[in-house]
Amino acid sequence: MNKTPPKRNTDNAQRIIAEARRYKQEREKSYREQALKLFPWVCGRCAREFTHKNLSELTVHHKDHDHDNNPADGSNWELLCLYCHDNEHQRYEEHVRYGSSTQENRSEQAATHNPFANLGSLLKNDK
Repeated sequence: MNKTPPKRNTDNAQRIIAEARRYKQEREKSYREQALKLFPWVCGRCAREFTHKNLSELTVHHKDHDHDNNPADGSNWELLCLYCHDNEHQRYEEHVRYGSSTQENRSEQAATHNPFANLGSLLKNDK
């Protein structure tokens, strides 16, 4: 017994998916172009600089994680390289899942030992 969906439903689903992809590309193109005009082509986290040659590796990050919030002044955007952008979204997912970011967890579990605490006095004694 073959249970393939009717062709009409499949065509409709494909049309909806194609429209959603087109809308997403148009939206991204518009705010990406605006952000690239507003900001220097430098990653906001690692300060890596970009040129026309590698500009595809520079992404527009939405600070509030809402891709529909695109004010023309760019106040919700920052340019991040692919790596920093992935890291930012990973931190956000951890925050949503566990209630705190990785950085906050690190500060709570920070080591209290300072191996260089007496370095100044050791250098003075060496003279």
